[in-house]
Amino acid sequence: MPKYMLLQTYAQGEDCDVPLPEWAPEDIRAHIQFQHVLNAELTEAGELVEAEGLAGPEAAKTVVADGKGGAVVTDGPFPEGKELLAGYRVVDVESEARALEIATRVSAAPGPQGAPLRVPIEVRQVMSAPEA
Repeated sequence: MPKYMLLQTYAQGEDCDVPLPEWAPEDIRAHIQFQHVLNAELTEAGELVEAEGLAGPEAAKTVVADGKGGAVVTDGPFPEGKELLAGYRVVDVESEARALEIATRVSAAPGPQGAPLRVPIEVRQVMSAPEA
């Protein structure tokens, strides 16, 4: 079965321009509960490989190296970047259609006052190495 990575960015959803830390506590709890329930359903179906939320960009490091000397390590990605990765899921499903179905549910996660966020979810197949 093919594996797909579902990538979620810090970009606000089409119907929500309020950053999550500014939501009402009950809305944050509902959003997190949605994520836990979805992960449990995918686990029970044998489709969830891994799911993780990521620390904010303020905790990130960027590394650049030429393979000959030491690496240059800088704090975080550029703050003007709006496509910063917030979290991901890897699913092992029967088809791309099923991966898109899961991404649809993730995109509609509840936001403030339970309204669907409509956050963009990037879906990419996980490639395997060519056979030797």
